[in-house]
Amino acid sequence: MNEKIQYDREKEPITKGKLILKLLPFTRSIAERMSMRLPANVDVDDLINAGIIGLIDAIEKFDPSKEIKFKTYAEFRIRGAILDELRSLDWLPRSLRQKTSQVEETYYKLEQELGRPASDQEMAEALELSIEEFYEILSQSRGAILFSLDDLGDNPDNKTKNLLSLIADSEDKSPLFSIKLKELKRVVGDGINRLPEKEKLVISLYYYEELTMKEIGKVLDITESRVSQIHTKAIILLGARLKKLFSE
Repeated sequence: MNEKIQYDREKEPITKGKLILKLLPFTRSIAERMSMRLPANVDVDDLINAGIIGLIDAIEKFDPSKEIKFKTYAEFRIRGAILDELRSLDWLPRSLRQKTSQVEETYYKLEQELGRPASDQEMAEALELSIEEFYEILSQSRGAILFSLDDLGDNPDNKTKNLLSLIADSEDKSPLFSIKLKELKRVVGDGINRLPEKEKLVISLYYYEELTMKEIGKVLDITESRVSQIHTKAIILLGARLKKLFSE
């Protein structure tokens, strides 16, 4: 832990031990933020411990010659380690995973047919549900969407493609890979821009302004649970588009 590493080109090298201590609050904040979308029986301390393992892994594997900031790379690793921990706990019922996948596929199908994101009523009708039943599925799916933007489907070798590891680990310098990454950024940006105004605002306040669901509810004068539903809907839409991109 006494070995010094150059984690920032503009700063002096720092020992691994000091860097871990420096980024512990950052790791904790990621774990706590992710835990807000999980059932109460998931222990946040377990997520923090997994995040620390991801942080150490980031320190060991970071390549300062790559065009990526250490803190950005570390966040990929921390989130990835926490998601791996959640997968190992297998806390998400298979039936809920299937429902979330069905909602995701239906969103994408309707968007292709309509040329715009489907309304809640259109989604409910397509799924043969009442609007209340549809909202209940969105509420139940808030934990499942942690994986929606991370697992991008299976490749021909039956291995799950992982967005975080794809960005953080790939050493592929081919023109095709560069095109894929540019397309990824375009799809995410375009996807956010095409969201209905309320969904777009929730995404902006949650991810860019870093407000909590409760704080966003006060800003928009809606309940915290409704904010969660809107957030879930937006992430499922983006996840569907990304999976289509990486399945090509």
